[in-house]
Parts: sequence; structure tokens; C-alpha cells
Amino acid sequence: MSKVFGYPEFDDKGEMILTTYDNEYQAMMMDIRLYRMRAGDTRSFCREGEEIAVLLLSGRLTYEWENNQKTVSRKDVFTEEPWCLHVSSGKEVKVNSEAETEILVQCTHNDKEFESRLYKPEDAPWGYSCVGKFGNVAKRRVNTIFDHDISPKSNMVLGEVLNDRGNWSGYLPHRHPQPETYLFKFDRPEGFGASFVGDQVFKSVNNSFLAIPGGELHPQAVAPGFQMYTCWMIRHLDGNPWLQTDRCEDERYTWLHEAGF
Repeated sequence: MSKVFGYPEFDDKGEMILTTYDNEYQAMMMDIRLYRMRAGDTRSFCREGEEIAVLLLSGRLTYEWENNQKTVSRKDVFTEEPWCLHVSSGKEVKVNSEAETEILVQCTHNDKEFESRLYKPEDAPWGYSCVGKFGNVAKRRVNTIFDHDISPKSNMVLGEVLNDRGNWSGYLPHRHPQPETYLFKFDRPEGFGASFVGDQVFKSVNNSFLAIPGGELHPQAVAPGFQMYTCWMIRHLDGNPWLQTDRCEDERYTWLHEAGF
């Protein structure tokens, strides 16, 4: 199996590289990077033959695109819902930071043209999953910013998960054929969790990430006392887009659905 876990750092220009098309995580088929920006900084993103999603993780910024502009803010990923601008090939996104700001930029190859969209907090509300199941220790909040149903011409999926303290997510252990990347953040700097890919286990820490090859089981857990945020990003396969119904649970554990705890 190729390398599936990363502990990247920001460089002196404020860029952190997770996956690219030709680094050791190329099986993800996406280019994913984080940027830290100071007040007054500007960054522009435009790629021919690629779609781009620019997700605000924290701070305050002004998006500019196709003669539009919108100033938005997000205190952090633990207390407020997302803003995200999604554009197709060749369309420029300019980001002007109004304060200390952090953004995630997700890209993949896609020649299809679609209408640009700024997703607002009300477009991706948090909803609880697995409430009352498995002893209530797999309860987590989930949002979907866009997927195949919301943006059918996109080749990507983007969403977020908030684990309650000490809880599991991605449970029951499940798999799907499409590759998926997770970015982890914790509400305290010493926070940590455990991430599984098949039979491999890794320690999740702030700004670490998981590169999950298609077909591998991938549950996660967070230590008691800490909230864990996960940005989840899936790359559709040609002719086989990821759908909500594609989640395939490990049959060794499906008895838990009827266990009554």
C-alpha cells in the first residue's frame, strides 16, 4: 500500500501541501493545499482543465470571482458553518484576507464547465449522525458542502465532520471504491485521535491528514476531552461517482446495528 498518512507543515510563504498529482499521495487524484494569510494578503487561483474549491477554515476574507465579490468570516471550524467558493476550469478566484485567515484549496482535473457557486453556511448545515447507536459513542455532526447530487458536473465531494469528545466517526468501518482525503484539526493543540486505513493505525494530530485509497476500510476516533474536525474530500472515479448510498460497511460488524446498545 502507498503512503496514506501525512504530517505536513506550513512553509515560510504560508503554504501547506497535502496531496498533488505527482507526490507520494497522487492516488488521491486531487491537489489539496492549505494557506495561512495575514491581514492584507491576496492570493489568486486559476487552473485550466481543473475545478477549484476554496473553503474558509477561519478568519475573514473577501472572495472575488467573475465580477462578483463577497466578504465573509468564520470564527473557526468548531463553532461556525462553512463558506466555500467552487468554480470550474479556467475561472479565477481571488482571495483578499481581512484578518489572520486560513483557507483550504481543493482541485482536480475536470474540463466540464459549470456555474460558479458560493456555498453559504445555510447551504451546509450541521446534522447529527448515529445518534443513539453503538452506545452513542459514534455520534458526530456532518455537513456536505457539495457532492454529486448538489454539483453533478463536479469531479469532487467536499464536506466536514465534528466528532464529539471521545467518539468515533466513519463507524461502522466502511469502504468505497473512490479515494478520499481527510484533514484533521483539534480544538486544543495537544488534541489527538486514532485513524485507521485497513489494518494500519495512525495518530491524528492538528493539521495531519489521511490519504485513503479506494476500497480500504477507514474509521476514526478522537481521545476523550477533545473535539476533532475532519474535512473530507472524495474524488469521483470516471463513470463511477461517489454517492451517499456507496458506503459499504464491513460485514463483520453489521451485527451491531441490531445489538441494541
